[in-house]
Amino acid sequence: MVNERLVVVGGNAAGMSAAGQARRRRPKDDLSIVAFERGRYSSYSACGIPYWIGGEVTSMDELIARRPEEHIRAGVDLRMGCDVVGIDLQSRTVEVVEVDGGRRYAEPFDQLLLATGSTPYRPPIPGMDAPNVHGVQVFDDGVALRAELEGDGVRRVVVVGGGYIGLEIAEAMKRRGLEVTVVDRSGTPVGMFDEDVGGFIADAVRGLGIGLRLDAPVAAIETSAGRATAVRTEDGTTLPADLVVLGLGVRPNVGLATGAGIPTGTSGGIAVDQRMRTPVDGVWAAGDCVESMHRVSGRRVVVALGTHANKQGRVAGINLGGGYATFPGVIGTAVTKVCELEVARTGLSEREARSAGFEFVTASIDSSTRAGYFPGSRPIRVKMIAERRSGRLLGAQIVGREGAAKRIDVLATAIWNEMAVDEILSLDLSYAPPFGPVWDPVLVAARKAFAAVEDDIIAASGS
Repeated sequence: MVNERLVVVGGNAAGMSAAGQARRRRPKDDLSIVAFERGRYSSYSACGIPYWIGGEVTSMDELIARRPEEHIRAGVDLRMGCDVVGIDLQSRTVEVVEVDGGRRYAEPFDQLLLATGSTPYRPPIPGMDAPNVHGVQVFDDGVALRAELEGDGVRRVVVVGGGYIGLEIAEAMKRRGLEVTVVDRSGTPVGMFDEDVGGFIADAVRGLGIGLRLDAPVAAIETSAGRATAVRTEDGTTLPADLVVLGLGVRPNVGLATGAGIPTGTSGGIAVDQRMRTPVDGVWAAGDCVESMHRVSGRRVVVALGTHANKQGRVAGINLGGGYATFPGVIGTAVTKVCELEVARTGLSEREARSAGFEFVTASIDSSTRAGYFPGSRPIRVKMIAERRSGRLLGAQIVGREGAAKRIDVLATAIWNEMAVDEILSLDLSYAPPFGPVWDPVLVAARKAFAAVEDDIIAASGS
């Protein structure tokens, strides 16, 4: 006899990680698990969609980690094409609508996990609903975009938004031989980077033959016969387009939660504790829809990354399965590339550090990814942000070519463990000419940051 019933809303990273962990710890006769996914795919890599569109990943099957039938064989009743449209906390039921056919029914739960993800931001401007204006968030979005690209008539693409997704989509379009322009309202692309690093990114993107229009908010998407034909910016510039792709970022998908009275936090994501419990008894949440604690700023933030979604789902599932686990927070580590250009960041930017109340010094260095004399050595720029007096590393950013970006993981580990820059410059990092100079760029940047901290202390003591 089943003692308890778990309903999971969302069949991708967080939801299915939670369902899998709970099932491992509790047998079917102790916990019944039902999961709902409104799309046609589950357990896939959303981060891989731009690379499939661009042709680097040759088959969409390579992006699917686990198919619905595999979850079902593992003891999770995964129901595809089912949209959960309401939650009744009093009756402990969710209202489900089958996408094909529209049948409605109520599904009871004892425990409920919300893994509703995020939704692409679509600003309220004319033309945004044209059929050839695409967001890229879920696998169905990628399938629709690729289908349009494989048709006739697409030559010019305008990407609205110069963040991570925008630049990754721009690369995909460039690889397909299309004319690509990225439009962004900010002064530099990837707004999470400081302007000096962002300027370096902008120059490199233009050097790849990708058009880049900055400080250019979009006023409208012009249409003809119902389809987008151009993007018009607020300064009156018109950019012809056969296809428009949105890279404006995402928002936590919290409508289902707020409709049921489940609280959201200051960041706009669903409020959860370290065990992924909401303030409502028996209701849990994980993934892009929740807020997390930033370990450096101490603020609540929403960070939509598959890494966090899988970890949070794992934590929720362990707890639902009778174990004990906590999610310790985030520090904003992220990495991407545009063709050969690699960019990465972790911790706080200057703007974020200032907003959080820190006083800090900065240091930037230019170096190479290998020993200068070794074939294939490429340029790399490393920037560090360190707290005044203490020298604690608050943030770091890296821009470079092959072999540059993954160095961010060393600095993410340092920030996670609250290391100061003088501790970092003494780290025993590996060295061989094919992999880096004798003084790795991370160590050179730490040395310069430590000098900036010392200079600041000396200047303050003499004033």
